[in-house]
Amino acid sequence: MLEKNNDDYFEKQKPSIIRSILGLATFTTIIPLNVFTSIEEMAKVTWFWPVINGVIGIFGALLAYILSTYLHLPILLIATIIYGFFILINGFNHVDGLMDLGDGMMVHGTPERKLKIMKDPISGVGGICTLFIVATTTIAAIYQIIDLNLYLLLIVTELSGKVGLLTCCISSKAGKEGIGKYFIESITPFKYILGLIVSIIIATLINPQLGIFGIIGGIFGGALAALFGKRHLKVANGDVLGSSNELGRLFSLIFIIIAISFI
Repeated sequence: MLEKNNDDYFEKQKPSIIRSILGLATFTTIIPLNVFTSIEEMAKVTWFWPVINGVIGIFGALLAYILSTYLHLPILLIATIIYGFFILINGFNHVDGLMDLGDGMMVHGTPERKLKIMKDPISGVGGICTLFIVATTTIAAIYQIIDLNLYLLLIVTELSGKVGLLTCCISSKAGKEGIGKYFIESITPFKYILGLIVSIIIATLINPQLGIFGIIGGIFGGALAALFGKRHLKVANGDVLGSSNELGRLFSLIFIIIAISFI
């Protein structure tokens, strides 16, 4: 969920692409960069988000390699730690959005009623079960990647989570309020294609055979989240965008595993 409670968080600064990128990383991760800027300036570089997540993926892949090669931990334990690392480094923002969307989808009624339920700080059974399904499936998929010693593909799948978010942005109508609308409104077809091209180049450099399947999976996951938003809420908010990241990562992993069986 793309929300911050501190009204002083956003500061007007002299516009700069570098500051906007670092501000976006500060806003959406727990990395102590301490670069603060306006939401409008961060939204301008939404297309660069996959690269930021790709850097996070590098650390995740390195951690998985160390835990496996030097500490010889069980693969299931490593997969769980890596998943925990990814959602922790993102400040649990996207997981929070996933749970809120899960609650909203399980409620009968109008989009307004669903949105009201999603704003409730107490998670219901819909949110808990949604997280359980996505989390356990993601851990199982990470297990397979690590078991095949394809550590670098964790970079691709983490990058693809944000490809899913970009896809959700370009495919959705923004709501009237909330921070999520700035990211949705900032994405133009040109910026989306630019972000997609950069992501595809990075993914294919990492693994020429399987990288592209990870990106396709990310696109699918983001489109699925956008579909959920349209069907249940008529619009997309920060919760839907957060969900698109988690579904983008998950389907990136799944598409890669499927591709492996055919290569």
